[in-house]
Amino acid sequence: MRVADFHYELPEELIAQYPLERRSASRMLVLDGATGAVADRMFADLPAQLAAGDLLVFNDTRVIPARLLGHKRGSGGRVEVLVERVDDDGRTARAHVRASRAPGSGTVLDLADGALAATVTGRDEDLFVLDFGAGEPLLDRLERFGEVPLPPYIERAPEAADDERYQTVYARERGAVAAPTAGLHFDEDVLAALAERGVETAQVTLHVGAGTFRPVRAERVEDHRMHAEVLRVSEDTAAAIAATRARGGRVVAVGTTVVRALESAVDENGTVQPFSGETRLYLVPGSRFAVIDGLVTNFHLPGSTLLMLVSAFGGYESVMAAYRHAVDAEYRFFSYGDAMLIWPTPEARS
Repeated sequence: MRVADFHYELPEELIAQYPLERRSASRMLVLDGATGAVADRMFADLPAQLAAGDLLVFNDTRVIPARLLGHKRGSGGRVEVLVERVDDDGRTARAHVRASRAPGSGTVLDLADGALAATVTGRDEDLFVLDFGAGEPLLDRLERFGEVPLPPYIERAPEAADDERYQTVYARERGAVAAPTAGLHFDEDVLAALAERGVETAQVTLHVGAGTFRPVRAERVEDHRMHAEVLRVSEDTAAAIAATRARGGRVVAVGTTVVRALESAVDENGTVQPFSGETRLYLVPGSRFAVIDGLVTNFHLPGSTLLMLVSAFGGYESVMAAYRHAVDAEYRFFSYGDAMLIWPTPEARS
């Protein structure tokens, strides 16, 4: 397929610039991939779409204040740093660096009004390796001096409210530079209603990278190379999925990050195993899904790998038709926008 096959017309005014006052007040478009039927619902209706014994799997990653502004020491040239991944040593990181001229090895960057300094020590593919020096762990320093890295299509500066709203209510493990946005709709009322209905929950951790917003520059879908993201699937989650299968329940992923995490942890028998490492899993129409039976997700950018993934699960024609319906019905799009609940096309689970 061509990447152009995944483009659709989206009026700019449908790109949500702010979250709703209440998380679960979002709308939810339900798509049955088997029939192509769509239904307009509210996100608060999600528990009614599920059954006792089903399992919802969340991504418990926590967004870090990964954006830093500053200048090159000596030349004074402006730089913008977006930390992609903090290394295990707690002082070095892989980062995107925007500058009029790419900084070379040995360049010192003065950041956050001089509160932080980082030295460029090399490159890791398209990322810069930065050394922030010894002392307080870098994640803690970012919490004090960094900014929330809102997506590029939110055309405003971060505000105080974003510190809480661009974070799921169950976020725990620090490391993401973008929120797992399907989870932003869940609040305590919805979680309580799910528990009352008998829906079980489990967690994975996948630290969403800035590459999730990177445009696909290839013309053909198969020519794109996915960015790597760090993930962990625990023994408890693997066991919860096995128990769900045994009782005849459905495994429903909350977000495309959960899909990629679970499908990356499958063994040759189609069973989820504990896993810790990186994934570059790339799911496109024609891919098969060994684990998930349903998907809660947001509306994704035209031509994106995320739209390709949901098209693989819900069926290309059905998903693109659902997106046209969403545009006509003036749903809100992208990170702070509305949600979808997708049941798969039979081919995706065959």
